[in-house]
Amino acid sequence: MSRILCVGIATLDIVNHVDEYPAEDSELRALSQSRRMGGNAANTAVLLSQLGHTVSWVGNLGPGGDIVEETFRQHQVDAAAAVRLTTGGIPTSYVTLSESTGSRSIVHHRDLPEYEADAFRELDLNRYDWVHFEGRAINHLEVMLDMVQRHPSLGTSLEVEKPRDGIEALFGKADVLLISYVYALSRGFEDATSILNSLPKGCLATCTWGAKGAWAVDEQRRVLYEPALHLDRIVDTLGAGDVFNAGLISALCRGQPLESALAGAVALASSKCTHEGVALGH
Repeated sequence: MSRILCVGIATLDIVNHVDEYPAEDSELRALSQSRRMGGNAANTAVLLSQLGHTVSWVGNLGPGGDIVEETFRQHQVDAAAAVRLTTGGIPTSYVTLSESTGSRSIVHHRDLPEYEADAFRELDLNRYDWVHFEGRAINHLEVMLDMVQRHPSLGTSLEVEKPRDGIEALFGKADVLLISYVYALSRGFEDATSILNSLPKGCLATCTWGAKGAWAVDEQRRVLYEPALHLDRIVDTLGAGDVFNAGLISALCRGQPLESALAGAVALASSKCTHEGVALGH
Protein backbone atom coordinates (compact mmCIF):
# COMPACT_ATOMS: atom_id res chain seq x y z
CA MET A 1 0.00 0.00 0.00
CA SER A 2 1.40 3.39 -1.03
CA ARG A 3 0.63 6.88 0.23
CA ILE A 4 -0.42 8.87 -2.83
CA LEU A 5 -1.20 12.57 -3.22
CA CYS A 6 -3.31 13.76 -6.18
CA VAL A 7 -3.16 17.43 -7.20
CA GLY A 8 -5.76 18.95 -9.52
CA ILE A 9 -9.41 19.91 -9.74
CA ALA A 10 -12.69 18.48 -8.53
CA THR A 11 -15.95 19.32 -10.30
CA LEU A 12 -19.66 18.79 -10.10
CA ASP A 13 -20.75 16.74 -13.11
CA ILE A 14 -24.38 17.07 -14.20
CA VAL A 15 -24.93 14.17 -16.59
CA ASN A 16 -27.94 14.07 -18.92
CA HIS A 17 -28.62 10.68 -20.51
CA VAL A 18 -30.20 10.91 -23.97
CA ASP A 19 -31.07 8.39 -26.68
CA GLU A 20 -28.76 10.17 -29.10
CA TYR A 21 -27.22 13.60 -29.50
CA PRO A 22 -29.73 16.34 -30.27
CA ALA A 23 -29.57 18.31 -33.48
CA GLU A 24 -28.62 21.98 -33.19
CA ASP A 25 -31.53 24.29 -32.29
CA SER A 26 -33.69 21.39 -31.15
CA GLU A 27 -35.30 20.29 -27.89
CA LEU A 28 -34.82 16.84 -26.38
CA ARG A 29 -36.07 15.24 -23.20
CA ALA A 30 -33.38 13.51 -21.15
CA LEU A 31 -33.93 9.86 -20.24
CA SER A 32 -32.42 10.55 -16.81
CA GLN A 33 -30.10 12.90 -15.02
CA SER A 34 -27.41 12.24 -12.43
CA ARG A 35 -25.08 14.44 -10.40
CA ARG A 36 -21.69 13.22 -9.31
CA MET A 37 -18.17 14.32 -8.57
CA GLY A 38 -15.86 14.73 -11.53
CA GLY A 39 -12.46 16.22 -12.23
CA ASN A 40 -9.44 14.29 -13.44
CA ALA A 41 -7.28 14.25 -10.31
CA ALA A 42 -10.33 13.84 -8.05
CA ASN A 43 -11.56 10.78 -9.98
CA THR A 44 -8.07 9.30 -10.00
CA ALA A 45 -7.82 9.79 -6.24
CA VAL A 46 -11.11 7.94 -5.64
CA LEU A 47 -9.98 5.03 -7.82
CA LEU A 48 -6.57 4.80 -6.14
CA SER A 49 -8.26 4.60 -2.76
CA GLN A 50 -10.50 1.79 -4.00
CA LEU A 51 -7.38 0.01 -5.27
CA GLY A 52 -6.08 -0.13 -1.71
CA HIS A 53 -3.83 2.91 -1.36
CA THR A 54 -3.87 5.68 1.25
CA VAL A 55 -4.86 8.70 -0.82
CA SER A 56 -5.01 12.46 -0.32
CA TRP A 57 -6.28 15.12 -2.72
CA VAL A 58 -5.47 18.82 -2.82
CA GLY A 59 -6.91 21.57 -4.96
CA ASN A 60 -9.32 24.46 -4.63
CA LEU A 61 -12.93 23.91 -3.59
CA GLY A 62 -15.61 26.57 -3.89
CA PRO A 63 -19.17 26.89 -2.58
CA GLY A 64 -21.58 24.20 -3.75
CA GLY A 65 -19.10 21.34 -3.45
CA ASP A 66 -21.12 19.13 -1.09
CA ILE A 67 -21.16 16.21 -3.55
CA VAL A 68 -17.39 16.44 -3.88
CA GLU A 69 -16.82 16.46 -0.13
CA GLU A 70 -19.22 13.56 0.38
CA THR A 71 -17.63 11.48 -2.38
CA PHE A 72 -14.19 11.94 -0.85
CA ARG A 73 -15.54 10.89 2.56
CA GLN A 74 -17.32 7.87 1.10
CA HIS A 75 -14.13 6.61 -0.52
CA GLN A 76 -11.74 7.54 2.30
CA VAL A 77 -9.84 10.18 0.33
CA ASP A 78 -8.26 12.73 2.66
CA ALA A 79 -9.09 16.24 1.42
CA ALA A 80 -8.29 18.05 4.67
CA ALA A 81 -5.51 20.09 3.04
CA ALA A 82 -7.70 21.30 0.16
CA VAL A 83 -8.14 25.08 -0.08
CA ARG A 84 -11.76 25.97 0.61
CA LEU A 85 -12.71 29.32 -0.90
CA THR A 86 -15.78 31.36 0.00
CA THR A 87 -16.14 33.07 -3.38
CA GLY A 88 -16.73 31.66 -6.82
CA GLY A 89 -18.32 28.23 -7.05
CA ILE A 90 -17.59 24.59 -7.68
CA PRO A 91 -16.49 24.08 -11.32
CA THR A 92 -19.34 22.45 -13.22
CA SER A 93 -19.31 20.10 -16.20
CA TYR A 94 -22.58 19.69 -18.09
CA VAL A 95 -22.36 16.30 -19.76
CA THR A 96 -24.57 14.91 -22.53
CA LEU A 97 -24.21 11.14 -22.57
CA SER A 98 -25.49 9.28 -25.62
CA GLU A 99 -27.11 5.93 -24.83
CA SER A 100 -26.68 4.81 -28.45
CA THR A 101 -22.89 5.20 -28.47
CA GLY A 102 -21.76 5.64 -24.84
CA SER A 103 -19.79 8.73 -25.87
CA ARG A 104 -20.13 12.09 -24.18
CA SER A 105 -19.90 15.81 -24.88
CA ILE A 106 -19.00 18.26 -22.12
CA VAL A 107 -19.61 21.97 -21.55
CA HIS A 108 -17.42 23.09 -18.67
CA HIS A 109 -17.90 26.22 -16.56
CA ARG A 110 -15.25 27.42 -14.13
CA ASP A 111 -15.41 30.43 -11.79
CA LEU A 112 -12.66 29.46 -9.37
CA PRO A 113 -8.95 30.31 -9.18
CA GLU A 114 -6.38 27.61 -9.86
CA TYR A 115 -4.63 25.85 -6.98
CA GLU A 116 -1.43 27.74 -6.23
CA ALA A 117 2.11 26.66 -5.44
CA ASP A 118 2.03 28.61 -2.16
CA ALA A 119 -0.64 26.24 -0.84
CA PHE A 120 1.34 23.21 -2.02
CA ARG A 121 4.41 24.56 -0.24
CA GLU A 122 2.61 24.14 3.09
CA LEU A 123 2.32 20.35 2.65
CA ASP A 124 4.65 17.86 4.31
CA LEU A 125 5.79 15.83 1.30
CA ASN A 126 7.48 13.29 3.57
CA ARG A 127 3.99 11.90 4.20
CA TYR A 128 3.75 10.53 0.64
CA ASP A 129 5.33 7.93 -1.60
CA TRP A 130 3.92 9.25 -4.90
CA VAL A 131 2.51 12.56 -6.16
CA HIS A 132 0.23 12.70 -9.21
CA PHE A 133 -0.28 16.05 -10.94
CA GLU A 134 -2.97 17.16 -13.35
CA GLY A 135 -1.33 19.17 -16.14
CA ARG A 136 -2.83 22.62 -15.61
CA ALA A 137 -1.84 26.08 -14.25
CA ILE A 138 1.64 25.57 -15.68
CA ASN A 139 3.34 28.42 -13.80
CA HIS A 140 2.26 26.96 -10.45
CA LEU A 141 2.78 23.38 -11.58
CA GLU A 142 6.41 24.01 -12.48
CA VAL A 143 7.13 25.29 -8.96
CA MET A 144 5.35 22.30 -7.42
CA LEU A 145 7.29 19.82 -9.53
CA ASP A 146 10.54 21.53 -8.54
CA MET A 147 9.57 21.10 -4.89
CA VAL A 148 8.87 17.41 -5.37
CA GLN A 149 12.21 16.90 -7.12
CA ARG A 150 13.92 17.82 -3.86
CA HIS A 151 12.50 14.55 -2.47
CA PRO A 152 14.26 11.88 -4.57
CA SER A 153 12.32 9.02 -2.99
CA LEU A 154 9.00 10.43 -4.24
CA GLY A 155 7.52 8.97 -7.42
CA THR A 156 5.78 11.48 -9.67
CA SER A 157 3.32 11.33 -12.54
CA LEU A 158 2.03 14.11 -14.78
CA GLU A 159 -1.19 13.89 -16.75
CA VAL A 160 -0.92 15.62 -20.12
CA GLU A 161 -4.52 15.73 -21.28
CA LYS A 162 -4.89 19.08 -23.05
CA PRO A 163 -2.51 21.39 -24.93
CA ARG A 164 -1.31 24.09 -22.54
CA ASP A 165 1.37 26.67 -23.22
CA GLY A 166 4.66 25.63 -21.69
CA ILE A 167 3.71 22.16 -20.51
CA GLU A 168 6.41 20.50 -22.65
CA ALA A 169 9.09 22.17 -20.50
CA LEU A 170 7.84 20.12 -17.56
CA PHE A 171 8.15 16.69 -19.19
CA GLY A 172 11.57 16.05 -17.69
CA LYS A 173 10.39 16.88 -14.17
CA ALA A 174 8.08 13.85 -13.70
CA ASP A 175 8.90 10.14 -13.59
CA VAL A 176 5.87 9.15 -15.68
CA LEU A 177 3.95 11.08 -18.35
CA LEU A 178 0.31 10.12 -18.97
CA ILE A 179 -0.53 11.54 -22.40
CA SER A 180 -3.95 11.64 -24.07
CA TYR A 181 -4.72 11.34 -27.77
CA VAL A 182 -6.31 14.82 -27.58
CA TYR A 183 -2.95 16.31 -26.66
CA ALA A 184 -1.12 14.18 -29.26
CA LEU A 185 -3.42 15.29 -32.08
CA SER A 186 -3.11 18.93 -31.01
CA ARG A 187 0.65 18.67 -31.48
CA GLY A 188 0.36 17.15 -34.95
CA PHE A 189 0.92 13.48 -34.07
CA GLU A 190 -1.43 11.07 -35.83
CA ASP A 191 -0.84 8.07 -33.59
CA ALA A 192 0.46 7.19 -30.14
CA THR A 193 3.70 5.62 -31.34
CA SER A 194 4.78 8.83 -33.06
CA ILE A 195 4.44 11.02 -29.99
CA LEU A 196 6.05 8.45 -27.69
CA ASN A 197 9.03 8.11 -30.06
CA SER A 198 9.43 11.90 -30.01
CA LEU A 199 10.09 11.96 -26.26
CA PRO A 200 13.65 12.10 -24.91
CA LYS A 201 15.41 8.82 -24.18
CA GLY A 202 14.88 7.65 -20.62
CA CYS A 203 11.33 8.99 -20.46
CA LEU A 204 8.65 6.58 -19.25
CA ALA A 205 5.29 7.53 -20.78
CA THR A 206 1.92 6.23 -21.88
CA CYS A 207 -0.52 7.44 -24.51
CA THR A 208 -4.16 6.38 -24.50
CA TRP A 209 -6.12 6.32 -27.77
CA GLY A 210 -9.74 5.65 -26.88
CA ALA A 211 -11.20 2.41 -28.18
CA LYS A 212 -7.87 1.45 -29.75
CA GLY A 213 -6.23 0.94 -26.35
CA ALA A 214 -2.98 2.39 -25.03
CA TRP A 215 0.72 2.49 -25.84
CA ALA A 216 3.72 3.02 -23.59
CA VAL A 217 7.43 3.64 -23.95
CA ASP A 218 9.98 2.54 -21.35
CA GLU A 219 13.39 3.95 -20.45
CA GLN A 220 15.05 1.90 -23.22
CA ARG A 221 12.65 3.39 -25.82
CA ARG A 222 10.84 0.06 -26.16
CA VAL A 223 7.26 0.73 -27.28
CA LEU A 224 4.53 -1.46 -25.77
CA TYR A 225 0.90 -1.79 -26.85
CA GLU A 226 -2.21 -3.06 -25.11
CA PRO A 227 -5.52 -3.18 -27.06
CA ALA A 228 -8.73 -2.16 -25.36
CA LEU A 229 -11.10 -4.97 -24.44
CA HIS A 230 -13.91 -5.69 -26.88
CA LEU A 231 -17.16 -4.48 -25.33
CA ASP A 232 -20.58 -5.61 -26.52
CA ARG A 233 -22.12 -2.44 -25.12
CA ILE A 234 -20.59 0.87 -24.04
CA VAL A 235 -22.51 2.57 -21.26
CA ASP A 236 -20.37 5.50 -20.10
CA THR A 237 -16.89 6.61 -21.21
CA LEU A 238 -16.81 9.63 -18.87
CA GLY A 239 -13.75 9.32 -16.65
CA ALA A 240 -12.20 6.33 -18.43
CA GLY A 241 -8.90 8.18 -18.77
CA ASP A 242 -8.87 8.91 -15.04
CA VAL A 243 -9.44 5.22 -14.34
CA PHE A 244 -6.57 4.27 -16.66
CA ASN A 245 -4.26 6.70 -14.86
CA ALA A 246 -5.22 5.28 -11.47
CA GLY A 247 -4.66 1.71 -12.64
CA LEU A 248 -1.23 2.52 -14.04
CA ILE A 249 -0.08 4.51 -10.99
CA SER A 250 -1.33 1.79 -8.64
CA ALA A 251 0.57 -0.92 -10.50
CA LEU A 252 3.80 1.09 -10.67
CA CYS A 253 3.57 1.89 -6.96
CA ARG A 254 3.31 -1.85 -6.30
CA GLY A 255 6.49 -2.44 -8.27
CA GLN A 256 4.91 -4.05 -11.33
CA PRO A 257 6.80 -3.80 -14.64
CA LEU A 258 5.46 -1.33 -17.19
CA GLU A 259 4.10 -4.06 -19.48
CA SER A 260 1.81 -5.58 -16.86
CA ALA A 261 0.93 -2.14 -15.47
CA LEU A 262 -0.22 -1.08 -18.95
CA ALA A 263 -2.31 -4.22 -19.42
CA GLY A 264 -3.99 -3.83 -16.05
CA ALA A 265 -4.75 -0.14 -16.60
CA VAL A 266 -6.33 -0.78 -20.01
CA ALA A 267 -8.45 -3.62 -18.61
CA LEU A 268 -9.63 -1.40 -15.75
CA ALA A 269 -10.51 1.49 -18.06
CA SER A 270 -12.31 -0.83 -20.49
CA SER A 271 -14.35 -2.33 -17.66
CA LYS A 272 -15.30 1.15 -16.45
CA CYS A 273 -16.99 1.86 -19.79
CA THR A 274 -19.57 -0.87 -19.05
CA HIS A 275 -21.17 1.02 -16.17
CA GLU A 276 -21.96 4.57 -15.09
CA GLY A 277 -19.48 6.36 -12.87
CA VAL A 278 -15.93 5.47 -11.90
CA ALA A 279 -16.55 3.42 -8.75
CA LEU A 280 -15.29 -0.16 -8.78
CA GLY A 281 -17.37 -3.17 -7.80
CA HIS A 282 -20.10 -2.94 -10.47
